[in-house]
Amino acid sequence: MNSFLRALVVVALSGGFALSSPAAVPTTLTYDGNVPALEFAAKEIRQAAVASPAPPAVLIEVAPTRLEPQSYQIERATNGAVLVRGGDATGAMYGGLEVAEAIRLGTLDGMTSERRQPFIARRGIKFNIPLDLRTPSYSDNSDAAQANIPEMWSRDFWREFLDEMARHRFNVLSLWNLNPFPSLVKVPEYPDVALNDVLRGRRDCFDETFPFSGERMFRPEFLDGAEVVRRMTIEEKIAFWRDVLQMAADRGIEVYWFTWNTFLFSEEGKHGLRRAKPDENLVRYFRASVRELVRTYPLLAGIGITAGEHLGQKLGGLDKEEWLWQTYGEGIRDALKEKPDRSFRLIHRFHMTGLDRVMQRWKDYPGPFDFSYKYAVAHMYGMTNPPFIKPLLPELSPARRTWLTVRNDDIYSFRWGDPAFARDFITAMPGPDKVAGFYMGPDGYCWGREAMDLEPETPRQLVMKKQWFSFLLWGRLSYDPTLSDEFFRRILAARFPEVPADQLLAGWSAASRVIPEVTRFFWGNIDLRWFPEACLSHPRHQGFYTVRHFIEGEGMPESGTLTIREWRERLEAGSPMDGLTPPQVAARLREHATAAMRVVAELRPRQGPNKELRHTLGDMEAFAFLGLYYAAKIEGASELALFDANRQAAHQMKAVRYLEAALGHWREYAAAYTRQYRQPLLYNRVGVVDIPKLAEQVASDIHIARDWQPGRIGKAPPRPPSGSKFGQ
Repeated sequence: MNSFLRALVVVALSGGFALSSPAAVPTTLTYDGNVPALEFAAKEIRQAAVASPAPPAVLIEVAPTRLEPQSYQIERATNGAVLVRGGDATGAMYGGLEVAEAIRLGTLDGMTSERRQPFIARRGIKFNIPLDLRTPSYSDNSDAAQANIPEMWSRDFWREFLDEMARHRFNVLSLWNLNPFPSLVKVPEYPDVALNDVLRGRRDCFDETFPFSGERMFRPEFLDGAEVVRRMTIEEKIAFWRDVLQMAADRGIEVYWFTWNTFLFSEEGKHGLRRAKPDENLVRYFRASVRELVRTYPLLAGIGITAGEHLGQKLGGLDKEEWLWQTYGEGIRDALKEKPDRSFRLIHRFHMTGLDRVMQRWKDYPGPFDFSYKYAVAHMYGMTNPPFIKPLLPELSPARRTWLTVRNDDIYSFRWGDPAFARDFITAMPGPDKVAGFYMGPDGYCWGREAMDLEPETPRQLVMKKQWFSFLLWGRLSYDPTLSDEFFRRILAARFPEVPADQLLAGWSAASRVIPEVTRFFWGNIDLRWFPEACLSHPRHQGFYTVRHFIEGEGMPESGTLTIREWRERLEAGSPMDGLTPPQVAARLREHATAAMRVVAELRPRQGPNKELRHTLGDMEAFAFLGLYYAAKIEGASELALFDANRQAAHQMKAVRYLEAALGHWREYAAAYTRQYRQPLLYNRVGVVDIPKLAEQVASDIHIARDWQPGRIGKAPPRPPSGSKFGQ
C-alpha cells in the first residue's frame, strides 16, 4: 500500500485543515491523477467538501482482482478516513461519487463499510441525434430537434451531458440517426459524400406532413436559405467526435451509433448512388461507410441496425438480412481485419424482422452480438411490468440476449418523480441471462437542451438537468434498486431546503402517477397513437381523442383494467368485475391529482425565490389538472356509454356535467402549462401540439354528448395478444 501511495497525486481539500481526531490525519484526497474517471470523482469530492465542516481524508484506488467491473467498496478507518476501492476505474469513480454525495447530504458519519455492484450491467440513454439538415434523425421535423442541431457540435454540451450521465450511473449512450455517415467519416471510394459545415433548414421546412417511416426527412429544396450553424471541415468533425468518445470513455460510458439501413439523403446522385437503384454500388457504399466508421473511431463500442423502415423485403435481389450482412456485417469485418482483437458489438433490432432469420444470416459475426426489443412499445410510463416481451423470453439465453429499448413518448414537458414506479419497473426487467442492458429515451423529443421553457437558463438547461430527479431515479435505481425512499428524501432535502422533503416526495410521486394511470386505461401502443400530455395522436391517425374514442378505447394489455365497453357489458349482465373499472380508474386519477394539489398548495408559500422549486411545483400542478381532466372525461364517457345502451336520459345529463367539468380542468391545465412553457410546439410523432387551442376540441365532447343518439356503440372486441409486432 505505501509504495502505491507514494506514486499517487495528493491534493489538499482545504489548506491546513486537519481532522479533529487523536491521529490528526491531514485532510487529503489521494488518487491516481492520470485516470480521468478518478479525477472526476475527486473533483466532485472537493466541491462537496467546501461546505463541509470536517471533510475526511479520502483514498480512491482501483483493485481489479478483488472486485468486478463497475463495483466498489467503501471502508472507514478508525480515524475517519475513507478508502474507496473500485473493480475498475468506473467502479472507483462511482464509489468516489457516493462519498461526495454523502458529504453533501451530511450522511458520511453513518457510512461504515459498503460494497456495491451494478444490478443491470449496461444502463443507457437513447438519443435521437439531429446532426445536420443533410443527415437527419428520425425526429428532425420537430422544434426540439432543430433547436439542438448546434449543440450536437459543442464540446461543452457533451462534456456537461456525459458528466451528468456519470453522476446518475448511466454507462451507455446510444446515438440514433437515419444515416450519420456523411457527417462522421471520409470514405476514400466515395470522396464527394463527406459533408463540411453544419446546416439547419428554415423553420418553414418542417411540419406534421412528414412520412412516419423517416423518408424525405431531407429534400434538396431544403438547402434554399439553409443556415450554417457551424463552420467545420470533415477533418474537424472527425476530431470532434473522437474527442466526444474520449470524454465518454473517461466517464466509463460506452457509445453506440444506431442507424437504419438504406436511407440516402445528401449522397443521392453522387458517385452513381440512387436509392431507387439498389445495386452493387449501393452495397459497396454502405459497406465502405461502415468500415470507415469502425476504423475512424477506435473508442466506438458498437453499432445498432434496423431491418425496418425503408428497407423492404427485397433490395437488389437480396433479402433484408442478407443486404444488412453484406453492408454492415462485412463492413465491420473489413475494419476488424486490421485489429482482430478489438471487441465490437453489433445490436440488431427485432423491429420488422425475426429471430431465426437474423441468426441464420449473422452466424459468422466476429464479436458480441445482441438483439434489441421495444420493451414497453413507446410508453414506459404505463405498467411497471409490460407484458410484450413474454413470447420472446423462451428464445433468449446467455448466448442470445437482447437489449431493452425503453421508450418515453409519454412525458416531454414535465419533471417526473416516483421512486416506487421506477424501482418496480427496473426490478421487473428480465435478468442478465436474457437481457444485456437497456437504453431509455423518446422518439418524439430531443433529450439535448430544453427548448420550451419561458424562463430559460443561459445556456438553456440540459433536459437531463431540468428533469434531474427523473434521470437520477432511473440511473441510480438501475445500478442499485435497494436505494430507499428515505435516500431520495435526503436528496430532495438537500436540493430544496425551503420545504419538507417528505411532503415534496409524496406530492411529486402522486402527480407522477397520473400519466401511468391513464395510459394503462387508454392504450395507444406506438408513439404516433398516444401522447398523454395532450390527449392526442397524429392527425393522420385520430388527432384529438374524443369522448367516443374513450368509450371505444382499448386498455394496455394485461394491465388489469376494464375498458368502458367491457365494464358496461359486465354491468348489464350482472357479471363480476374482473378488473379495475372505469369509475375506479377515474377515482384513482382524482386521488393522485388531489394529493398532488394539496402538497402544491401547502408548499407554494414556502418556495421563496427558488425558481427551480417554483417550476417543479408548477409541473406537479399541471400533472394534477391533467389528472382531473382525464378523471372527468372517463366518468363522462362511462355515463354516455350507459345512455347509449339503456336510453336513460339521466346518464346523458351526467355525461354532459362530467364533460363540462373536464373542460374546466383542461383550461386550468392549459393555464398551468403556459405559465412555464411555450405553445404551440411541433413534435415529430404527433404533429403540432397547442394545449390552449385544444380546449376547442375538449369542448366538442360536450356537444357530442348532448347530440348523442343511443345504439351507436357495439360490443367490446376480443383483447389483442399481448406480444404484438409493435413490441419489437
